[in-house]
Amino acid sequence: MMSFDLLVIGSGPGGYVAAIRASQLGLKTAVVEKADLGGICLNWGCIPTKALMKSAQVFTYMKHAQNYGVVCEGEVKADFEAMVKRSRGVAESMSKGIQYLLKKNNIEVIQGHGKLTADKKVEVTNNEGTITIYDAKHIILATGARSRILPNLPQDGRKIIGYREALTLPKLPESILVVGSGAIGSEFAFFYNSLGVKTTLVELLPNILPVEDEEISKQVERAFRKQGMKIMTEANVESVNVNNDRCFVSIKDKKGNLIETDVDIVLSAVGIQTNLENLGLETAGIQTEKGKIIVDDYYNTNVKGIYAIGDIVHGPALAHVASQEAIVCVEKIAGKHSETVDYKNIPGCTYTSPEVASVGMTEAKALAEGYEIKTGKFPFTASGKATAAGNRDGMIKVIFDAKTDLLLGCHMVGDNVTEMISEAVILRKAQMKAEDILSAVHPHPTMSEAVKEAVEAAYGEAIHL
Repeated sequence: MMSFDLLVIGSGPGGYVAAIRASQLGLKTAVVEKADLGGICLNWGCIPTKALMKSAQVFTYMKHAQNYGVVCEGEVKADFEAMVKRSRGVAESMSKGIQYLLKKNNIEVIQGHGKLTADKKVEVTNNEGTITIYDAKHIILATGARSRILPNLPQDGRKIIGYREALTLPKLPESILVVGSGAIGSEFAFFYNSLGVKTTLVELLPNILPVEDEEISKQVERAFRKQGMKIMTEANVESVNVNNDRCFVSIKDKKGNLIETDVDIVLSAVGIQTNLENLGLETAGIQTEKGKIIVDDYYNTNVKGIYAIGDIVHGPALAHVASQEAIVCVEKIAGKHSETVDYKNIPGCTYTSPEVASVGMTEAKALAEGYEIKTGKFPFTASGKATAAGNRDGMIKVIFDAKTDLLLGCHMVGDNVTEMISEAVILRKAQMKAEDILSAVHPHPTMSEAVKEAVEAAYGEAIHL
C-alpha cells in the first residue's frame, strides 16, 4: 500500500494549491483527480468563461472601431466556433500548466475517483474499474461543486443547459433565456447578447447581481438594457417544455402575471451544488450540514486527520477563497502559524461589460448593522482615463464608518475594475483610515485614481466633481 503524508482528493484551485504548498513544506503529497487537472475553475469555469468574455470584448470594440478613428473594411462578424475553440484551447493550456506545477513539486497524480474508507484510507477506482487503496496521515477533501438543478428546470444538456454546456454549444443560438443573474448567469447573458443573440435574463430577486450594492446592480441593469438585453426581475420560471427543438417557457412576473415565451436555449444559472456524493463521508463518519461539510477555522472535520476546503464547506464558493483555505489548512498541518481566512474581506468579481468588483459591506448592510456611515461616489463620466478609453459607464462607491474612518465596503462598476479591487482589500486588511488613502498619491490618468476621488467625495474634498 502506497503511503503519503498528505493526500488531496480533487485538483481544483483548492486541491492543487494545497498539494503544492504541502510539497513546499516537505510533505510527501499526492492528488487524486477523476477528470482534468485544475478542476472546474480551469476547465469549465473561471478561465474558459473569461476567454469567451475577451472574444466578446474584442468583437464589440471592432464593431465600434470607427469611434476610435479605425476603419474596418467590410462587415465585422463573430465566428462563434472559433471563439469556443479558443476558449477550450486556453483551458487546455492552463490545465497542462497545473500538470507541470505538480510534476515540478514532485506531487504524485492519481487518476480515478477517490473515496474515504472506514479506517481513514482512500480507495481510488480508475477508469478501468481497478481499485487501489492509499494510506495518508492527512486527507484533504476538495471536490468542488457542479451546476445546481432545480425540479422545474431539469437540464437535458442540449436545450436546457448548465454553464458547462453553455461553454461549448455546437452553434450560436438565435435566442437564449438565462435563469439567474449572479456572476455566472450575468456573464453568459452578456456574452451571448453581445454576439447578437436575443437574450432574456430572469432573476427571482428585485435586482440582478443581487449580492452587490443596489446602486451597482442598477447601473449594470441599465447597461444591459442599453445593450438590448431583456431583463425580468422579481420573476420566476414556472416551467420549461421542450417541443420541436424549441423551449416553451412560462414565467410569473412581479405582478403575478404568467408570461409565455419560446427560445432556442434555456441556461440555468441558479447556483451550484456540492460534490459530496460517493465520497464515503458516512462510512468515515464525517459530519455535514445543509449539503456542506462542517469544519473549524483550520478546516478540520470532526474526524481527526481529515479536512475539507473550497465549495464543499460553508463560505463563498470562489476559486480564490478555496486557494487561501488550502494554504491555511496545509500550513496548520505542517505546524506553521497561519492566519485564518477573513471571510468579511473577500473580493467578488463579475466579468461582464461593464465589469463589477466589490469587497466588504454594501450600504444597506452597513446601515442594517447600525453603522453611521459616510459614502462617496466617483462616476467614470468624470474620469479622464475612462473618457480617453471611450467607455465612461460606471463608478466607484466607498462606504466608511463615520466614527472610525475605516473602510467598510468598496463597490466598483466599469472597465477593468476587477483589476482594481485589490487596493480596497488591502486597505481594509491593513485597517487604513480615510486620511491614509487621501494622502497616498495615485497615478494620473488611471481608472484606479477614482478610488481616491471617491474617498475625497465621501469627506467633502472632491476636486473633480
